Amino acid sequence: MQFAYKAKDTSGKVTEGTVEAADEKSAISRLRAQRLSVMEIKQGAAKKKAKGKIASKDVVIFSRQLSTLVSSGVPIVQGLTILEQQAESPAFKAVVGNLRTDIEAGLSIADAMKKHPQAFSELYVAMIKAGEVGGILDTILERLSGFLESSEALKAKVKSALMYPTVVFSVAGLITIFLIMFVIPIFKDIFSSFGAELPFLTRVIIMISDFLRQKILYMVPVIAVGVWLFKKWMKTEKGQEKIDEIALKLPVFGILLKKVAIARFTRTLGTLIKSGVPILQGLETVAKTSGNKIIEKAINNSRDSIKEGGRISDPLKKANIFPPMVIQMISVGEETGGLDNMLNKIADFYDQEVDTAVKGLTSMIEPLIIVFLGIVIGTIVIAMFMPMFSLGEMVSG
Repeated sequence: MQFAYKAKDTSGKVTEGTVEAADEKSAISRLRAQRLSVMEIKQGAAKKKAKGKIASKDVVIFSRQLSTLVSSGVPIVQGLTILEQQAESPAFKAVVGNLRTDIEAGLSIADAMKKHPQAFSELYVAMIKAGEVGGILDTILERLSGFLESSEALKAKVKSALMYPTVVFSVAGLITIFLIMFVIPIFKDIFSSFGAELPFLTRVIIMISDFLRQKILYMVPVIAVGVWLFKKWMKTEKGQEKIDEIALKLPVFGILLKKVAIARFTRTLGTLIKSGVPILQGLETVAKTSGNKIIEKAINNSRDSIKEGGRISDPLKKANIFPPMVIQMISVGEETGGLDNMLNKIADFYDQEVDTAVKGLTSMIEPLIIVFLGIVIGTIVIAMFMPMFSLGEMVSG
């Protein structure tokens, strides 16, 4: 047997660990032989603390590997032992080790996973629970793996679409600040020796430069406080709802975010229903994992509608978020009893739509960024060279 212990050594330092022994009495004797004073001892392996962030990639790989092991007939505890040894992330290795320990102690897989929300979402736990109750854990793990891989691919597409403009705008902003703060003052000193009135555009750029240089020390803390207050407001219920509402109405990115939200909603709900999760529990889980307060509200309204004997599609239609095609397909799925298949078909369609939208967005953003940079940098350059042309006229005159 294995016993987890907490003990003090001869110097008074507290140590924790595990010891192998036939019974508790033998375990205490072995520890005393090591000159340890036992403070606490119990059967089972010591729990490891999961320090650090759990990457979604680790959970995706874990799910696929566990699915393969369970499908091959490997017992769950043995499978977790193998995956614990293979895990690269120390934080995730600790989570897998604790899972194995809890399951060995008699906890269900879903209950053991529920203790680690940083790794396993409510959606994940709900599906595992349905698999355990229905005796189809291998099938559920297979579906869960496919779902997580699709979700990760979708997330990667959106990130790739946003990465390029973010980097370019950040670099352009730094260049613009450098020109205004350090280059324009040099030109200002040169222009002051001309003794002539500067063009309007040049005067405006110099005024902006002077203002920033004189007020920068005051502006930085003001901006920092403003950002902190904005982030705090964003964490409130009203703040999140307002930001999510604005995000869905953005000219270009709003359409993409809406398609991503529809793909996630339909894929998640379809997977849950197909896995045997009750529709009300499925909608509750999907609402919490939607990532958008407006869509979460629409899903919760659908849940309330079903409680009262209504349909899912009617509240979704009233929300004015989901396109008519999605509403009609969900309605047909409800009437025919094939809602899970219909939801997965919608998800497949919108996955392709997101892919197309990302490619179109990337190709459209590039010329827009070039035009933006041309206007900003070009305006500064022209403003600095306009007095040079005037100087040429004065000399020739």
